[in-house]
Amino acid sequence: MTELKHLGVIADGNRRWAKERGLPSIEGHRQGLKSIEKLVDGAMEAGIRYISFYVFSTENWGRSEKEVSYILKLAETKILGYAEKMKAKNGRMVILGSKNKIPPKLLTIIEKAEKVTENCDGITVGFCFNYGGEQEIADAANIAAEVEGEITPETIRKHLYHPEIPDIDMVVRSSGEERISGFMLWRSSYAEFMFIKKYFPEMEGSDVKEIVKEYEKRNRRFGK
Repeated sequence: MTELKHLGVIADGNRRWAKERGLPSIEGHRQGLKSIEKLVDGAMEAGIRYISFYVFSTENWGRSEKEVSYILKLAETKILGYAEKMKAKNGRMVILGSKNKIPPKLLTIIEKAEKVTENCDGITVGFCFNYGGEQEIADAANIAAEVEGEITPETIRKHLYHPEIPDIDMVVRSSGEERISGFMLWRSSYAEFMFIKKYFPEMEGSDVKEIVKEYEKRNRRFGK
């Protein structure tokens, strides 16, 4: 049996789920938050140590002003409460992404939320927010060039967002789309991939069991 240590989830299909039900797109994002909690609980039951969600990319700023404003407000009002929930479960919560464009109020809330769970040593839940895989590598390379003097794979890895988070073992994308959209490009270089047809708001904790079963069928050779 192969251990699935880090599960990456591209949370896709919130808006299509809402549209098919005649609901505003913001309702899809609200339901998506519920799926996050269910999947985290499922990951904890499965013994997964890290789970990372791709929730808002650097390209998502191009969506309508109304939708972006709602997502930012949702983050402002929910992050601290979710951090408290994670603390009660001995789970750690971190945010991975660029600080560029993030409103100062939300940045302060993010810092507070991370501090709430910083001493927890159970599952680590990562939220890729204002995240771009190429931007993460560029940011890491710029820091490495400044403080290390030489850029190598090792120095870049040391300066990724939250470098203590390990490489991804399995990347799952919901909604039937089969692309990674820049999700954790560095950490997913040898990841397995699984594409699920259901929209993200339809995902349940029990889906984690199916993901683990599929992962255990894979033969990871890492180029050997």
